Amino acid sequence: MLKSDILERLGNKYKNFSQEDIENLFGIFVKKITNSLKEGKKIEIRGFGTISRKLNKEKYVRNPKTNEKIYKNKSYKLHFKIGKILHNRINSKSNNEI
Repeated sequence: MLKSDILERLGNKYKNFSQEDIENLFGIFVKKITNSLKEGKKIEIRGFGTISRKLNKEKYVRNPKTNEKIYKNKSYKLHFKIGKILHNRINSKSNNEI
């Protein structure tokens, strides 16, 4: 699903908001999640899942093409743990729309 699809569905559902307001609210939502993850906080959306960041330690890695050793700085990766409700909906036997 694309961002434009989400904004369109929100616009259809909440007709009293202008498209610009919906885009601003969505932008605030994304910025808040991004800033919280940068600060090391965990994001929990009940029924959907939990997003947290994990540390990749600094280390030497090998380039498989040239076999050259390269130093890789520490970095962060996102970890998503699916919520129980979403997990059950995805894995249900019925083909109902989520």
